[in-house]
Amino acid sequence: MTLDNGLRVVVSPDRSSPVVAVAVYYDVGIRSEPEGRTGFAHLFEHLMFQGSASLGKTEHFTYVQGSGGTLNGSTHLDYTNYFEVLPSNAAELAMFLEADRMRSVALTPENLENQVAVVQNEIRVNVLNRPYGGFPWIHMPPVLYQTFANAHNGYGDFVDLESATLQDAQGFFDRYYAPGNAVLTVAGDVDAAEILRLAERHFGDIPARDVPVRPDFAEPPPSGERRHVIEDRLAPTPAVAMAWRVPDPADLDAYLPYVVLAEVLTDGDAARLQDRLVLRDRAVTSVGGYLGVMGDPLDARNPTPLLLEVHHPEQTSVDTVTGAVDEELARLAGDGLTAGELERTVARMKARYLREIDPVLGRALNMSVFEQQRGRAELVNEVPALLESVTAEQVQAAAGTLGADRAVLEVRPGGAA
Repeated sequence: MTLDNGLRVVVSPDRSSPVVAVAVYYDVGIRSEPEGRTGFAHLFEHLMFQGSASLGKTEHFTYVQGSGGTLNGSTHLDYTNYFEVLPSNAAELAMFLEADRMRSVALTPENLENQVAVVQNEIRVNVLNRPYGGFPWIHMPPVLYQTFANAHNGYGDFVDLESATLQDAQGFFDRYYAPGNAVLTVAGDVDAAEILRLAERHFGDIPARDVPVRPDFAEPPPSGERRHVIEDRLAPTPAVAMAWRVPDPADLDAYLPYVVLAEVLTDGDAARLQDRLVLRDRAVTSVGGYLGVMGDPLDARNPTPLLLEVHHPEQTSVDTVTGAVDEELARLAGDGLTAGELERTVARMKARYLREIDPVLGRALNMSVFEQQRGRAELVNEVPALLESVTAEQVQAAAGTLGADRAVLEVRPGGAA
């Protein structure tokens, strides 16, 4: 259902337990930030919890937690989301709260100043004063990409954050937090007709505003290998990340073989790189692989990478790691998968995905992003079959495309922060 003001509403009844999840996804994220305002999408996520048209600071928390619920929000490359999980008799409360801040957020000098300070402290805790802080999700994009939208630091530069103005915040809200730029999803112990009535009641009178046309953030893949080194005074051992551009996630037939490939390479003791680097060579301490710099392959838009992250001792050189990766990719591209390897990998992926969407919140979040990015919330039920449709030949062919046109990011212990 789409309201007259453009808000899309998705409902998924589930009577198995008396719980409801309410999520609102706005089509704005790190890639939408203007130059000179790095970190602004994340800063604005914080501002959305500082009061609204009818509620003062902290009252959103008070009402949700007082009803026995939980709440949070997050900022990603291509969306910002807000969500609550509550007893099902509080579904209308959550819808009122989300509608109230969509209607008008409390933008004041005090709120802006204190949330800039909160975000700066978050950066200190999570990046500047933590081993491997920002590795690789902050430090890899400027190695892999060239345009500001794709390459900049989404957590934000302190100077950019401090120079943000109320006018910037109001303009950001007016541009991106319009009903027509959002998806409301309600999943759980609810009646669909009643939820649609409540959506009209609480959201329907929010004035429609122009919705920005999303730019095309595509850029050419690297024409050769790009390397960068960062020194981390807190890191106990070296690490290296490798990233390759993959097909547009909008084309699932072309994209999903790379999602499966990352699992074949890194997930479980039988995975190619786990077996080679960790168990047999004993050259590294850990290997991980995933699609997208933020680690969720199913909420990625173009451009996005397949990324490998390896932590290793001092005595193992980066060239040893990258050489072993190259050898395993070449072996997979030449010889293909072994008997049962694809079936074992896909079964594990399906089980993990089904566990993820079993809780009402997991279901609501996945449906929201599928509706936001693909206009198909029902894709939430189709993912297992889509994974099963990936063939061994497709995974083999995908491995053959991961060549020298990659980005390599090293972390070396010591030196400046």
